[in-house]
Amino acid sequence: MDYLEAIEQHQIQSRNFSQYDTIKRAGYPVESHVVMTEDGFYLTLHRIPGDNDSLPVLLIHALSLSSVDWLILGKGRALAYLLADQGYDVWFANFRGNIYSKKHTSLSPSSLEYWDFSFHEMGVYDLPAMIKFITNMRSQQLHSCIGHSLGTTTFYVMASERPEIAGMVQNMISLGPTAFIDNMKGLFRYMTPFVKTNQKLLNNFLHGEFNVNSDIYKNYVQFFDPTFLHELFVHLIFLICGFDYEQLDYTLVPNILGHDPAGTSIKAFVHYAQVHQSGKFRKFDYGSAKNLLMYNSVEPPDYDLTKITVPIALLYASNDLVADPVDVKRLYDLLPNVIDMYEVPWPKFNHADFIWAKDVAKLVYERIFQILRGENSHNVTSIL
Repeated sequence: MDYLEAIEQHQIQSRNFSQYDTIKRAGYPVESHVVMTEDGFYLTLHRIPGDNDSLPVLLIHALSLSSVDWLILGKGRALAYLLADQGYDVWFANFRGNIYSKKHTSLSPSSLEYWDFSFHEMGVYDLPAMIKFITNMRSQQLHSCIGHSLGTTTFYVMASERPEIAGMVQNMISLGPTAFIDNMKGLFRYMTPFVKTNQKLLNNFLHGEFNVNSDIYKNYVQFFDPTFLHELFVHLIFLICGFDYEQLDYTLVPNILGHDPAGTSIKAFVHYAQVHQSGKFRKFDYGSAKNLLMYNSVEPPDYDLTKITVPIALLYASNDLVADPVDVKRLYDLLPNVIDMYEVPWPKFNHADFIWAKDVAKLVYERIFQILRGENSHNVTSIL
C-alpha cells in the first residue's frame, strides 16, 4: 500500500469515529484530514471549517485525551463550538497513539516499538506535521494554538526544538500549563516514583499502551455496576486534578467515560514522572549510558524555554493539583514573551475544569476570546 492509499484508508476509518458524527449532529460542517509525521505516524486532524477569511485556530488536547474533549460540554458551551460561532476556522489535533491517530507506515500498535514515544516526539514530530498542513492549506499563519495540559507541554517542546515551526503560529494560549510540575499535589505525585522505576514492568503488562478501554480493562469492568464506575471515575479525577464538585456536570460523566482515556504511551507518563522527580523540564532520561549515546551527556538536556519567542498566554488555577501556581510562576519567569497571565476567578477550579466545568465559558473562554482579539496584550496580572 502506497502513501496516498494509506492516507485514504485512514481518512475513511477516522470518519467512522464519534468526533466526526458529534460535530455533524450539532449542526456544524466537519472535515477530517490525515497527515503523516516525519517518523511515519498517521495523525487525524478534525476541522469545523470557517469561511475563506476566517482565522485558523488549533486546539491541542491533554494527555490520553483526544479532539472529542473539546466538544464534551456541547453546543453553546464547548470551546470548539464557541470558536466556530465566532467565525474561526477550528482545527483539532490528535496525537499519536490515541484512537484517531493509531496507524503507522510500518509499525503495529500491538508492538512495543510502536509505543516507544513520549511527549518529546509529539512536540518534535506531531505538532509540526499538523501545523505545516494547516498553514499550507490556508496559506497563512495559525492565528492561535490553544493547548490544555499536554497540549501546552508539547508546544513548549516544539517551540524550543523547532523554532521554524513555532514561527508559523501567532500566539499560544496555555490552559493549565505543564512544563515544570515540581509542586504537583495530586494523586499522580505519589505515583511518579512507581511509574518512573517500573517502566519495563508496565510496558510488559500493558504492551506499552495506556488505555483503560483496552481488552485488559474490559475483561474486568464488566463485573462492576456502571454507577459505581462513574463515581470511581469522578473521585479519581478529583484526586488527580483537584476537588470541584460544584463545577462538574455529572450528566456528562458517561459521555466522558465513553471517550476517555483515548490512548497514549506508558513512556509519556514516565517522561512526566521524570520531569516531576528531577525538577527540570528536559528530554527523556534513558540512563547515563544511553544518554551519552543520544545526547553526548550523562544527563538529558533541558528544553530551553528562553528561546521561545512566540507570544504566550498562561491561564492557571489556584486549585489545580497538576499545574501548581508556583510552577506556572517559574515558567512565566523563563518565557521571554508572556502576553497574559490569568488566574481563573474560582477558588476550586481544577485541572480538568478547563474543558469540562459548567461555567468554564464565563470563567475562562471569555478571556480566551479577548486574547484572540488582541485585547489582553501584555496584561500580566499578579501571581501568588
